[in-house]
Amino acid sequence: MNGTHALIVLGGYVDVDKYRYVYFVLFLILYVLILCSNCTIICVIWIHRNLHEPMYVFIAALSVNSLLFSTAIYPKLFVDVLSQSQTVSRAACMTQLFFFYTFGCSDFLLLSAMAYDRYVSICKPLQYATTMGATTVTVFLVLAWFLPACHLAVATVIKTNYKLCKFVLKGIFCNNTFNGLQCVRSKTVAVVGVLIFINIGVIPVLFILYTYTKIFLVVFRRCSRVREKAAETCVPHLMVLISFSFLTSFDMIVGQMGSELPDSLRLMMMLQVVAYNPLFNPIIYGVKMKEIWKHIKKLFRRSSK
Repeated sequence: MNGTHALIVLGGYVDVDKYRYVYFVLFLILYVLILCSNCTIICVIWIHRNLHEPMYVFIAALSVNSLLFSTAIYPKLFVDVLSQSQTVSRAACMTQLFFFYTFGCSDFLLLSAMAYDRYVSICKPLQYATTMGATTVTVFLVLAWFLPACHLAVATVIKTNYKLCKFVLKGIFCNNTFNGLQCVRSKTVAVVGVLIFINIGVIPVLFILYTYTKIFLVVFRRCSRVREKAAETCVPHLMVLISFSFLTSFDMIVGQMGSELPDSLRLMMMLQVVAYNPLFNPIIYGVKMKEIWKHIKKLFRRSSK
């Protein structure tokens, strides 16, 4: 049997029979909060014309990405915790893995686009209107979703052709722990994984660090008003980048050392990967970006009347 039609057991839950409804309520609360917070950011930016600028368009795109990312994970979690057995077919597992990493990698590229937008705005303000036009923004958005999808499609197709000898996944959803189910660790999968990590992870992060270094060098020489404006728009992006980088590290650790970690620690790390960033992003941008926060406060004032 090559494992093509076999069911894979999701063995990452701790005492799921005992805490079935606790898990369900927790996942439901997280998913509803993610939906509400990200939809609020998207609607505020969509409705108000003064927010139809590249920076806010990228923030809205990041919220859209969080919604897509969460929807690829949470509905299956609901089904699993309410079922007597937590299983998934290989095809469904590969599909979830594809969307999980596609939308995850898109975050890095969207953050890169935002970093470039801030670089042009602060370091080359006279060129901003021509450089960051509608065409440029559209190209960045298309590439942010298209490039990861292409990379992950190749990796997913390669993984579907390998024989499985294990059928218990040490996780609550499908991520790179899937590689541990293969009878033989594939060098091809490893090489492709490294290339994807470099192209969609390392290079965007290095680009972001480069652009923000240039921004801070320029801002340091200018007046306090410019420094305040730069801090207002750049600090939230950096906070999101740092948090997302930590969560990416968690996912890599779980993927490489999943079977060696204590069950409760592995579960907490996986929950942070799928909960923290989709919730953290809209809160950071909603509170730290003055224009967005101003409109959100008005929205809540109207709804309370």
